[in-house]
Amino acid sequence: MTPLGLFTVLVGAALPLIDFFIVNVALPAIDSDLDAGPAMLELIVGGYGVAYAVLLVLGGRLGDTAGRRRLFLIGMAAFGVTSLACGLAPTAWTLVGARVAQGAAAALMLPQVLATIQATTQGPRRARAMSLYGATAGLSMVAGQILGGVLVAADVAGSGWRSVFLVNVPVVVLGLVLAVRAVPETRSDRPASVDVPGTLLLALSLVSLLLPLTEGRATGWPLWTWLSLAVFPFAAAAFYLTERHADRSGRTPLVPPSLLRLESLRRGLVLMVPLSLGFSGFMFVVAVALQQGLRMGPVAAGLALVPMAVAFFAASLAGPRLVGRFGSRVVTAGGLFQGLGILLFLLTVRTDWPDLGLLGLAPAVAVAGLGQGMQLPVLMRMMLSDVPADRAGVGGGVMITAQQSALALGVATLGSLFLALVPGAGMRSALTVTLLVQLGMIALTVLLSLRLPRVLR
Repeated sequence: MTPLGLFTVLVGAALPLIDFFIVNVALPAIDSDLDAGPAMLELIVGGYGVAYAVLLVLGGRLGDTAGRRRLFLIGMAAFGVTSLACGLAPTAWTLVGARVAQGAAAALMLPQVLATIQATTQGPRRARAMSLYGATAGLSMVAGQILGGVLVAADVAGSGWRSVFLVNVPVVVLGLVLAVRAVPETRSDRPASVDVPGTLLLALSLVSLLLPLTEGRATGWPLWTWLSLAVFPFAAAAFYLTERHADRSGRTPLVPPSLLRLESLRRGLVLMVPLSLGFSGFMFVVAVALQQGLRMGPVAAGLALVPMAVAFFAASLAGPRLVGRFGSRVVTAGGLFQGLGILLFLLTVRTDWPDLGLLGLAPAVAVAGLGQGMQLPVLMRMMLSDVPADRAGVGGGVMITAQQSALALGVATLGSLFLALVPGAGMRSALTVTLLVQLGMIALTVLLSLRLPRVLR
């Protein structure tokens, strides 16, 4: 794949992740304009994440079968159309529907990125491309929040919050033009039919877990949320048993259990969940705390994260050299740096609140970003290092599904904890408790990183 082709698929990788986070700083404006209310705002965030997570593995399978370039083009075009629908939505319910459709479009597009990289590169070129993918993923999550703040405040042509979605349209048009010219077509040598039972059971498992956790706090935990959570373990068990039976019967399941026997992928997945959960919860909580607690505008709330983005980018560039020297211990060191950054953030909040400014926050978020940049690109490269090329779409889909589900869980759990504590304990105490919980999760990731394969290929 040419450098232009790699750039194009990385643009496709950035768009869905940017859009997961870009709405965090736009939520107050959406609430004011559409009279959305807490439950609807949760759906605007969670509906996208749930649809995205549910369909990712299926998107990878379809790309393996029908052609990854074709699915990339279809997914990107659909992402542009649904972004336009989000930007023009006249009501909160319309916006929720458009966001769900946008998440589905992202699920068609994103798995093709990793699969195309896996199928068209080898050796050092693949390692470099995977490092760039990991850097793109991490930067997109931080940049989404920064860009959202700038766009809402700029109020381009009176568009207000709508510009955070409309900005995708010209990017998609450019991406489609470049993809037609520069992205090669690849597909699996052993295409498999769609595993309908596996797809439905995976969807039921993820929806029964993510939807009630996303909506529960805002709706007062009605009966349906508890019933849905009760369904989850049974749906997950049925999914596993169905996939195992399909594998033993000679059919190709949606998530082949043999993939999970790959040590690098299995251990990486276990680490990816708490890493992504803590990160997305932190980003959501910080957006709310800065805007509602410190009364910062959307631009200031976004700019507060610039040091994190800069440090993440620097760490990502250094990652390949560090891995060559220290192997997977780079991930362990990254966890320690991230923990130090969150601890500094916690001490700053306890000391300077409510007179906290951008300069006071900069050291903490920079150290946390440095730690993130040492972890995410390396972990993503390692997880797919042993996945066969003809299963690249499925392997990428499994990895991103775990990441996306954890991102949605982070907002639903840490975000809900924070918002539930605010009325009784106040913003500073609620933020303190949430940061302490995240520190515990970072400690878990550090311990789990010690079990990763020491040498990365």
